[in-house]
Amino acid sequence: MSKKTALKSKARLKLKDGSVFEGTVFGHHSSTAGEVVFNTGMVGYPETLTDPSYKGQILVMTYPLIGNYGIPEFNINDDIPEYFESNRIQIQGLVVSEQSELFSHWNAFQSLSNWLKKHHIPGLYGIDTRRLTKILREHGTMLGKIIIGEDKVDYYDPDVENLISQVTITKKEKYGSGSSKILLIDCGCKKSILTNLLQRDVTVLRVPYDYEFSGEEFDGVVISNGPGNPAVYKQLVSSTQKLLKRQVPILGICMGHQILSLAAGAKTYKLKYGHRSQNQPVKEVDSNKCYVTSQNHSFAVDTKSLPRGWEPWFENLNDYSNEGIRHEKLPFRSVQFHPEAAPGPVDTSFIFDEFLKDLK
Repeated sequence: MSKKTALKSKARLKLKDGSVFEGTVFGHHSSTAGEVVFNTGMVGYPETLTDPSYKGQILVMTYPLIGNYGIPEFNINDDIPEYFESNRIQIQGLVVSEQSELFSHWNAFQSLSNWLKKHHIPGLYGIDTRRLTKILREHGTMLGKIIIGEDKVDYYDPDVENLISQVTITKKEKYGSGSSKILLIDCGCKKSILTNLLQRDVTVLRVPYDYEFSGEEFDGVVISNGPGNPAVYKQLVSSTQKLLKRQVPILGICMGHQILSLAAGAKTYKLKYGHRSQNQPVKEVDSNKCYVTSQNHSFAVDTKSLPRGWEPWFENLNDYSNEGIRHEKLPFRSVQFHPEAAPGPVDTSFIFDEFLKDLK
């Protein structure tokens, strides 16, 4: 190890409230900043770290050991990543209690540390993640920075950024050859949303979030997940209002749920520390059916602000926040959780089937 590397092996995570956690660097040796959030999932870190909804965030994993089953090789099949939710790591930085350089899995190709290094993402281990998570639960998510050596780095607030512009595709792409055509508005779309649609034998027209679709013909619209504060994306909300006027079937997922709600006239607000895990329980409002879901979001829709004609569809059983809405008569619906999972349970994949039933 070089003297320069040795000097950079120790680092600090500093929160905006002044809390400091000292640890050891793995992955790429570079300082970074973002919003510090935590995920309580036990597995699924390759999918989680490549989820575009994490753009701008320093991710804390509460499960104590991360990296023990390695990272798969990056394979592309029909222009779609095979084992990841996008083609790169999306987080700003990773914080764990213990990271494993040794890994064992039939599909493993490299270590977590090497993968982070290739994507220029810093990691920090040896951190008391239980204490850190308690602070975030009590005070809410906050800005933070990973500081290596004497580097100077400013705090960075992703909530004021147009993060979707950094994770959306740049031009229209077509997948599949089914008789029904779905317009997929890419706000930072997870790969598994696309594959869930293609498994149902449709044609998918995937477009950037700011695409001018007035001249396109399609049978239904999916507004994908994505990062950031939904209130920032006024143009996308305006475009969605035009879709509502066309009365074409719409399914919103995660950010898409928030955008559809804003377009309908509802309001959103920031949760204290968000929902990030693969074990979030939700209940269908008009029944006793409950589901375990995969989630990753900071903001929620205010159920009380739903205008006439709209109704809550699902609610979170931990804090009773809104987890879905639908129109009472028209084919508009959305969910805050991830029916495509990846990682997580596939209990709610039927949401895609419900949407496709509405196609003309």
